[in-house]
Amino acid sequence: MRKQARAVRRGMLSLGAVPLAAAVLLGGQARPAAAFGTINSLGQHAEHERITRAALACPPGRASDGSCFEPRSLDQVAGHTGTFGAVGSPDSDEITVSAAHCDNADHLARPGYPTSREQASSQLISCVTHLQWRFGRGADTASGVLGGGGTVAPAEVDLGKDCVFTLGIPGRGKCNAIEGFGRALHGVQDFYSHSNWTDRADPDRPTGKDNPPGLQRAAPSPLLQLSEGKPPSPGAIPEDLTTGCFSLLGGCSSRVDHAALNKDTGLIDPATGTTSGPTTPRGKVARNFDRAVQGAIADTRRQWADFRGLLAERYGKERGDRIGCALTHDNPVRDCR
Repeated sequence: MRKQARAVRRGMLSLGAVPLAAAVLLGGQARPAAAFGTINSLGQHAEHERITRAALACPPGRASDGSCFEPRSLDQVAGHTGTFGAVGSPDSDEITVSAAHCDNADHLARPGYPTSREQASSQLISCVTHLQWRFGRGADTASGVLGGGGTVAPAEVDLGKDCVFTLGIPGRGKCNAIEGFGRALHGVQDFYSHSNWTDRADPDRPTGKDNPPGLQRAAPSPLLQLSEGKPPSPGAIPEDLTTGCFSLLGGCSSRVDHAALNKDTGLIDPATGTTSGPTTPRGKVARNFDRAVQGAIADTRRQWADFRGLLAERYGKERGDRIGCALTHDNPVRDCR
């Protein structure tokens, strides 16, 4: 999720052995991005990582039962110091792809607003379709963790080195599956920060493009059914749903701007999901940052449960369960027989 409007993600990180400069230059300057953060600097606090850990980490010292990820495997999904992880990877190579972050589906039910409900809904559907493709790609490649006999292939699940998630470069079977799943999670989490699905408007200001109405809806959102493989119908999208307009060229002055709507940054306890210290204007209103984070955590858990279900549907229960085990366990050759 983006941190402020007319800005882009910036980071100098190392993904495994591959140095990565995730920056875009504007007028000779690299400006920090506005999003649930992927790094611990430039006003970000690795919010995507912390949300993912709060949602999917196994309790300390407890083996995975399939619903959670053991520590080293979770490092690949969530990232850790010096890496983006799969959930952060869209901030390395899809920084201007609005569908990867659910941006630009902005609308206000006001005469003369430049984006119609139909146009905004089409943009949101493009986001969901993109995330469904990433989600399905993760399931498509997940069988790569198994060898010809249906047992776990040691070389395909080895985590001696971190996975590299960037620019579509294929890797080990476990890495490929986690990448598809994690990239889908990024957009799901961004939806709650970049939209008004869970939040409230500032009651002390008139509603409008700088203070759009809040929907105050529960999560997970029925609009983000990624395992179904079909996007929501336009009729299922609420009339007042909006995400923020994001433009590197200053094209959002007459629209609901990302800066007016995002709940991107603040502190998140990676163990409990407890939040504090929101830093964006919308995030400070009515616990909106916490609402966005809790929505993202709830939907992250839903998506993993659905991903496991898709594996069983696609590969059969026994084989699908073994694949899911190989993704969540740090020693799947031993544990996933």
